[in-house]
Amino acid sequence: MGMTKHFLTYIREQIERGENNPALTDLEGQVSYTYGEMGVQIERLRVLFDLLGIKEGEKIALCGKNCSNWVVAFLAIAAAKRVVVSILPEFSAENIYSLVQHSDAKMFFAGPLVWKTLEADKFANLEAVVSLSDFELLVSKNAEIASKYAKWETAFSNRYPQGVNVKSLDWPNENLDDLVLINYTSGTTSQPKGVMLSNENISNNVEYGQIRIPNHPGQASIVVLPLAHMFGLVLGLLYQLAGGTHCYFLGRNPSPSSLKKAFEQVHPYMLVTVPLILEKVVRKNVIPVLNKQPIKFLWHTPILRKIVQKKIYKELQKAFGGQLGYVEIGGAALSEDVEKILVSIGFPITVGYGMTETAPLIGYEDWQQFRPHTCGRIAGGMELRIDSRNQHKEVGEVQVKGKNVMLGYYKNEEATKAAFTEDGWLKTGDLGVIDKDGYIHLRGRSKNMILGASGQNIYPEEIEDKLNSLDGVAESVVVERDGKLVGLVYPESLQALGAKYDELKDKIAEQMKANLEKLNQILPKFSKVSKIEVVDKEFEKTPKRSIKRFLYK
Repeated sequence: MGMTKHFLTYIREQIERGENNPALTDLEGQVSYTYGEMGVQIERLRVLFDLLGIKEGEKIALCGKNCSNWVVAFLAIAAAKRVVVSILPEFSAENIYSLVQHSDAKMFFAGPLVWKTLEADKFANLEAVVSLSDFELLVSKNAEIASKYAKWETAFSNRYPQGVNVKSLDWPNENLDDLVLINYTSGTTSQPKGVMLSNENISNNVEYGQIRIPNHPGQASIVVLPLAHMFGLVLGLLYQLAGGTHCYFLGRNPSPSSLKKAFEQVHPYMLVTVPLILEKVVRKNVIPVLNKQPIKFLWHTPILRKIVQKKIYKELQKAFGGQLGYVEIGGAALSEDVEKILVSIGFPITVGYGMTETAPLIGYEDWQQFRPHTCGRIAGGMELRIDSRNQHKEVGEVQVKGKNVMLGYYKNEEATKAAFTEDGWLKTGDLGVIDKDGYIHLRGRSKNMILGASGQNIYPEEIEDKLNSLDGVAESVVVERDGKLVGLVYPESLQALGAKYDELKDKIAEQMKANLEKLNQILPKFSKVSKIEVVDKEFEKTPKRSIKRFLYK
């Protein structure tokens, strides 16, 4: 295994070779950069970090919806050897305060929509808050910081009297082992898990992408998933820029209509997404057609089926802008009916596998070799084992080691220690087997994560934690039904009185209605609960008194 090529080196080479090629464009806004302009903006921000006294290795938080300036800020922090703290914009204000605090961030880039919900005086340790819409100073700790910020332009022209020469950018390429990103997997306040990722972790993912599917200038893609999520950041963005492609940003959570418009405009060559977005398109555009006669008859007649397959392939391609060569799915399995249709018409889909802790890739295989119900084979630079007596037949925990594996959780030794085996393998918390050809078959999670509509990680335990603290709730289980979250609650009044449910029904219903409102006020948008259902007997438990979640749907 040779040296990994630094992800910044890939991007720097694209800037040097094609400074006039388009790099970043906001679909709903004024901001757009060529590769050369992106390089200049990155240098401007590097000057600002020095000017404000943010030192190498110090943390800078980043929270806002996907946009070109988010990317510029991210790359500038990495190129300046500072550490990015990326936070999902859907987190509640309370979560954002506590994560910025926990991460020891000195500076904060905030998107305008996020900033509206926050109060400056809730941030104790920040020197400065800067807007992601135009890099204006929103808040400074004191007059000294403000006056330094005012000298930004002068400092920039002093450092680059002839302007920035994008053909000779001085970006690090030797710091592969250094921490570059802390990515918080969830917003809980109790013991936050900030995944610490090195330049090596990210670079190995980018390099693997470039080896498997080399992309190039002239190709375009839409960043559909949140940039504060590893799948969106590394495969949706950094791997794209490494090949010189043009990245477009939706700027809000993708709705079917905003996506349709974007596909028509951009004609992406690749879609990096989670199952839900793809399933929506197929359920809306394809399944109704297949259920109509005479198509239904043709579809079920082997000789005539080809006609229908061709027609559906064309229709689907049209829905995605007509030039789609790759659909990379991550985060969860595709639903079986959709997968079956897409594979049978030869649509270029593949389902990969990864997690934040591996920045993100664990499994991948090209769509031509993709096998339904699997999630690829082990990614380059990585090893995988199944913790069972026979890894081909007996289900066990999937464990990995290699270049993608995180440095640990920030300021959380206990969680870090718990994440690894005695002999140093990362415990994924997923259960599965590998077949004799090396394909990974997942059989469920020992963790109970649910995937949100735009790829956010939802941990039901965290919602239950909040739900259990509300009036009248003895215990609860949060489950997913048809893409919505439902809270199953066993009420205290039944537990205490052993009373008959019918007698208390109305009172409990009223209480739960109030609880639902309270709960949703403190949850991020993507993990709001759609309804609370009352169960009339205690949840079944294991000997260790944890609820047998798999019994509840």
